[in-house]
Amino acid sequence: MKAGGRRAAVLVLLTALLAAACAAHDPVTYTSKGALDGVATTSSTSTTSTTIPDPPYRSFIATAHAGVNPVPLYTTPGGPRSTQVVDNPNENKVPATFLVKTRNTHVAGVDWLEVYLPIRPNGSTAWVKLSDVTMTFTDLRVVVGLSEHHLEVLSADKPLLEFPAGIGRGETPTPGGVFYIKELLKPTNPDGVYGPAAFGLSGFSNVLTNSAEFPNGVIGIHGTNEPQLVGTDVSHGCIRLRNEDITQLVGLLPLGTPVQIDS
Repeated sequence: MKAGGRRAAVLVLLTALLAAACAAHDPVTYTSKGALDGVATTSSTSTTSTTIPDPPYRSFIATAHAGVNPVPLYTTPGGPRSTQVVDNPNENKVPATFLVKTRNTHVAGVDWLEVYLPIRPNGSTAWVKLSDVTMTFTDLRVVVGLSEHHLEVLSADKPLLEFPAGIGRGETPTPGGVFYIKELLKPTNPDGVYGPAAFGLSGFSNVLTNSAEFPNGVIGIHGTNEPQLVGTDVSHGCIRLRNEDITQLVGLLPLGTPVQIDS
């Protein structure tokens, strides 16, 4: 991120562009990276049926069905409704997307998923009904090493891509934890402060809150017009990549991809 009057104008521009770019897509367009039902594969012979467990590196993604707004959230499977609110679509007209924490929970005839939420505080979770979402999966994940100023993309737990990364300064550090990609922003000016693309994450700065300059304090992964500062403590909490590097992630990472930020 970069301070200054340009930020508010750029954020407005990002929001407007995203609304136009994403409104026409359905949830499967964003999340499909394999079988659409997300259910373990079953192998059959004439005498036996064997369920093949999902590999440990697989992450499941839940995308709310169109018309389910706000997404019904519950404190426990079959329990009372939560006071937490997640709109569908969100303020940028993107379908509400969640990273699944716990699945295959069956209570009172209903299948439930525990999901991470794109709200404060970081790490918030709730339960949703499987019938309210489309579940897909991805074998991709992003790991950010803050002390190493390093971002790596893993596929099936094997290194796929790695780049140097700029991170938050001392007074505005990048928060650690488990997050996920909730939206993709494409600035109309690829040479601007956010470069050609910005992934909005489910996490928030622990220092910055809502303001005109930093709406909601959301953190993201984006390009930059100051590539010489990538690899240093430079931002207000976002993760900066060189423009040629962020471009490689567009079209590769679906919404819902887990992003682990390590100190």
